[in-house]
Amino acid sequence: MPKQSKDYTVSSGNVFADLGPPHPEEALAKAELVHKISVLVRERKLTQVQTAKLLRLDQPKVSAFLRGQFSGFSLQRLIRLLLLLGQDVKITVQAAPRSRSSARMHVA
Repeated sequence: MPKQSKDYTVSSGNVFADLGPPHPEEALAKAELVHKISVLVRERKLTQVQTAKLLRLDQPKVSAFLRGQFSGFSLQRLIRLLLLLGQDVKITVQAAPRSRSSARMHVA
């Protein structure tokens, strides 16, 4: 029986690493923080205007942000937004295990 080739690529677990932009670990962390912020906004049933006031942003920025356009937001700024939403943010630094070839950033 002939061996069939795959017509897909297995993901690394980080879509940004798979797509190839610079700093994929940071991009993934930012995306996860944006998702957490979006979930909080949705759970609180906040309008974009209410969200803008709470996060000290203008409404068009909130609109773009909630649609996943967050390239202009640094990790520091995203953490500040979580603080404004009343969330504690915990950053833990630890050595990467030797079994992994590189260190990584994880948002839990």
